[in-house]
Amino acid sequence: MTEERQIVNNVAPLRNVTALIALIDRLENRAFGLPGMACFYGHSGYGKTTAACHAENARRAYQVQVKSTWARKKFCEATLAEMSLRPEKTIGDMVDQIGEHLAVTGATLIIDEADFLVDRNMIEIVRDIHESSHSPVILIGEELLPQKLMRWERIHGRMTDWVRAQEATLDDVNQLCKSYGSGIAFDSQMHAAILKHSQRSIRRISINIARIAEHARVRGLETITLEDWDARQFFTGEAPTPLKGLA
Repeated sequence: MTEERQIVNNVAPLRNVTALIALIDRLENRAFGLPGMACFYGHSGYGKTTAACHAENARRAYQVQVKSTWARKKFCEATLAEMSLRPEKTIGDMVDQIGEHLAVTGATLIIDEADFLVDRNMIEIVRDIHESSHSPVILIGEELLPQKLMRWERIHGRMTDWVRAQEATLDDVNQLCKSYGSGIAFDSQMHAAILKHSQRSIRRISINIARIAEHARVRGLETITLEDWDARQFFTGEAPTPLKGLA
């Protein structure tokens, strides 16, 4: 298990974790005969992958994170590896393997970074898997993924739901402090400042909490407030200003 998945398992569900699990529940309990594909999408940094890792462990689900260099064969091999199955020799046989396993187990297949499948004209293989298994398949991707899928009518027409990942809340900050800032108490004003300067991005919030917690530990602080922290040290994601003469 990766360090990221261990961290996720120790964190109470964030807003988008709850939304993804609810989506899985709807697909698994859908009426007979309805398609079982859905899309969970949103801006980078909103915690979609974190949600996928948590949902994988909280529900009977398999998660595959697609890479930009993958072709169809590699996608199938990676999916079968996630299922602890030895792949067959041909892509067609591997697709059948995946479909049969999902049909027998009733598990949900979560495909993260699904934009790469669309961009490389590989998305039809997902439809093949869904049609052969009738198990839920959730595509996770960036904000424009739903628009990209409109080019593929046989995929788009099998979608039963579109769920947008939401920006972080103060509750999310509180939950992330328990993981990335373990042992350090953050006051309410610090929570609000972290949310503001992180621009409500789960990823930047996590980075800022870890930075602030390290700052507190180095100085022997058990509680940290805004007075103990220079606001200029918040990580905002903005590129640094170039040195004079290099702009």
